[in-house]
Amino acid sequence: MKPTVRSITSDMVAEQRSLDLIVAGLNDEQWSLPTPSPRWAVRDQIAHLAFFDEHAAVSINEPEAFAEHRNDFIQRVSGSVGAAEEVQFERTRLMSPSQLLEHWRSQRDRLAEAATKCTDSDRIEWYGPSMGARSFLTARLMETWAHGRDVCDAVGADPEPTDRLRHIAQLGYITRRWTYLNRGLRVPEGDVRVDLESPSGDAWTWGPPDAESQVQGKALDFCLVTAQRRNVADTALTIEGSAAHDWLNKAQLFAGPPSDPPPAQKR
Repeated sequence: MKPTVRSITSDMVAEQRSLDLIVAGLNDEQWSLPTPSPRWAVRDQIAHLAFFDEHAAVSINEPEAFAEHRNDFIQRVSGSVGAAEEVQFERTRLMSPSQLLEHWRSQRDRLAEAATKCTDSDRIEWYGPSMGARSFLTARLMETWAHGRDVCDAVGADPEPTDRLRHIAQLGYITRRWTYLNRGLRVPEGDVRVDLESPSGDAWTWGPPDAESQVQGKALDFCLVTAQRRNVADTALTIEGSAAHDWLNKAQLFAGPPSDPPPAQKR
């Protein structure tokens, strides 16, 4: 069944609550632990989520106000290394861990409430091109999961994967072309077949079954690789064909400038 705004929102909220259970049990020192993202501590990961959850809600509720914020944000961060972080964290770096946690909770609640106003056909303004409501909310779910993995790596948590990963696996598959275009590279010819085992044991598949290049394995591994949270060499994925090998060594399911996966055995 095709995901709807309602089903994606439900999964997004569940993913946020799952991360909340982890960070709510941390002491103040653990909130300051470094994460795999350079210069970012645990608290910065949560502040990042709070910032974009807040402005996602504004975009849905007040598109004109969001457009003003977007113009100001782009102007402030243009041409300055680290400026985007300063803008995101300028309020939250003054907060205690408990205050930051409550701030994130309030912003994600605003987003969940705003999402109830969306229909499957709506388009939402964002920092780049506008997005369909389903894609927009899937991106918020993915961000929570991906940055949550950074937090988990920092504090030694190992959350049980869930079938919410299907949203991220789908995103990982459909952004193969984006991975190359974002790097200014020609998209290789040919398709890639992806066969994954979901956390519940179901089979998730994308691409033609007779494709010369194939990827098989656990959905969690595929999501970690395409979200650049693991090097493909550190997973149990089975990969056949040059197109699949090349893709998974570059895969980037998120927007933004091109970036590379972590080195093997880095995490």
